[in-house]
Amino acid sequence: MRIRKRNNVQIYGNGTTPIMFAHGFGCDQHVWEYVIPHFFETYQVILFDYVGSGDSSMESYTEERYDSLEGYAEDVIEILDELHIKDCIFVGHSISGMIGLEASLKRPELFRTLVMLGSSPRYLNDGAYQGVFKEEETARFFRMIERGDRTWAAYLAPLAMKNTDDPKRTEELEEMYAYQNTEVMRRFAEVTFCMDMREKVKKNTVPSLLLQPKEDAIVPGEAGRFLRTNLPLNHYIELEETGHYPHLSSPDLIADHIHRYLETELGKSG
Repeated sequence: MRIRKRNNVQIYGNGTTPIMFAHGFGCDQHVWEYVIPHFFETYQVILFDYVGSGDSSMESYTEERYDSLEGYAEDVIEILDELHIKDCIFVGHSISGMIGLEASLKRPELFRTLVMLGSSPRYLNDGAYQGVFKEEETARFFRMIERGDRTWAAYLAPLAMKNTDDPKRTEELEEMYAYQNTEVMRRFAEVTFCMDMREKVKKNTVPSLLLQPKEDAIVPGEAGRFLRTNLPLNHYIELEETGHYPHLSSPDLIADHIHRYLETELGKSG
């Protein structure tokens, strides 16, 4: 099966500079629908679904490949290779920030810059490091997903959005969660919430933009500050927006931050 079909790759825009948007746990490429129109005029916009998410090929999913971030990073690498793309701008939300980092450590020539939106090197607490979750909390969440209904979606969406001003966005997120395959999401949740990239981030060689929401129930400020201190070549911005999905609640602002970074720091405008 061709990689483009396997990962439901979609390409938009009138430009030649490639920019890839990668969704996080529980979502698919539709989570970027309010951001990407800002890039159509001057960029080649690439969207995709990780295998097991959205409208990707479920028959391509195996537990062996996707039992760690490396399998998801291979999705990214194989898409870029099939499209013959190098020097890509990679925008990753949440766990995809770390997936993009993993891919760049393997194939740095494929990436011009990484944009990490609400990303964390570790979600579990570990001694003095406060990732936000205790092991027993993630265990309860895993059991919630195992029920096979939309309980986990109804629980996580309002917690993650933290946006009472626009309940429609929370409803959209819950529906996106509920659309996913629960067996895959259970395994993806464990990969996400149990990973630890704190040592690997120190090996980064690709310029990176860190966008950290001020109040995020999934990724606390400490996780963002850890990246700011330990990720080489980063430009850090603390957002005034709250919640884990500012690209849903404040898409214009997120697009503006990315544009300004690309134009001022990298000299790219499409």
